[in-house]
Amino acid sequence: MASYLIANVVVTNPEQYKLYQQLSSHAMQTHGVRVLARGGETRPLEGDAPTRTVIMEFDSLDAAEAFHASPEYVAARQARDGAADMTMYVVQGL
Repeated sequence: MASYLIANVVVTNPEQYKLYQQLSSHAMQTHGVRVLARGGETRPLEGDAPTRTVIMEFDSLDAAEAFHASPEYVAARQARDGAADMTMYVVQGL
């Protein structure tokens, strides 16, 4: 069953965040991630909208968790340390 990894991001160091973007893009390509949204315009309808939203589709919750734990994405997460505040979670689709 499809699952969706959702990240809400506040970039605090744009220069350092560029390295994270490069490494995370590599990780996504390596793992065949389907990116549905990545930092496009966000318009709040109710409440506050995050400044940056990323939505990725996976075949399952397990596949999303495996991507998150992969060596490629761990390297990206390490590069992001101090460059952004992020809330990330995975939700199972219908």
